[in-house]
Amino acid sequence: MRVLVTGAAGAIGRVLVDGLTDRGHTIVGLDRVPAPNGYDLPWHVADCADPDAVAAVFAEESLDAVVHMAGHPGEASLPDSLTSHVVTTAALLDAMVEHDVTRFVYGGSNHAVGRTPRSELLGTDVRPRPDTYYGVSKVAAEALMSLYADRHGLDAVSCRIGSFLPEPETVRNLATWLSPDDCVRMVHAALTATAPGFAVLYGISANSDAWWDLEPGRALGYEPQDDAATYADRLAPREQDEAEATHVGGPYATATFERPALDRS
Repeated sequence: MRVLVTGAAGAIGRVLVDGLTDRGHTIVGLDRVPAPNGYDLPWHVADCADPDAVAAVFAEESLDAVVHMAGHPGEASLPDSLTSHVVTTAALLDAMVEHDVTRFVYGGSNHAVGRTPRSELLGTDVRPRPDTYYGVSKVAAEALMSLYADRHGLDAVSCRIGSFLPEPETVRNLATWLSPDDCVRMVHAALTATAPGFAVLYGISANSDAWWDLEPGRALGYEPQDDAATYADRLAPREQDEAEATHVGGPYATATFERPALDRS
């Protein structure tokens, strides 16, 4: 497949550019910064929140799918979060409809359900419970994907990423870790699954202590291979561990992230 990867210069984007290329996909990169040194692939410098810039990319490239990983990776004001995650998604979806591109894979987030109390294994059938404005924007982006799947027949998969890291760094990560190799496996599965329509999966590795159900991902062909438990003996206990295990969003669900929705300064 010829795949547009947004946020291609970011931590996840770079892993996907290399990993999806290794799996036979042809990658077109899009980011607000130039291609990193050593990258020899079609590359566009543009802001996904600019629909005209996005439309120009689609007009120039012949694409089969979009993997949308661009966006501010942390908490911001509500308007900034919505622009970063929802407006960018809308611009891409509109361009897809215009150019008959039918597969969309989204870098969603566990923070879409982050205020869910930590108890039993969490499925994808629970109600949205965002823990931050970042989480709100991820919920809204999923709603927009669902609309376009119903309205235009797109296949749109939201990968609710846990903790994308080279290796786990905290006790919470033993449940939430997504390894780089499994990230590639996950996105490849979302790109190649047969007619998923609108679907949601949890983007974590095959962690022995997982908080989220991997079966929705397995139904789409995602078979993670790594387990955070391999690193358990390297992690020293922290005083924050208990608080971070109260809700599935971890620190994002604590008072540290509470702030007004609108910045009046």
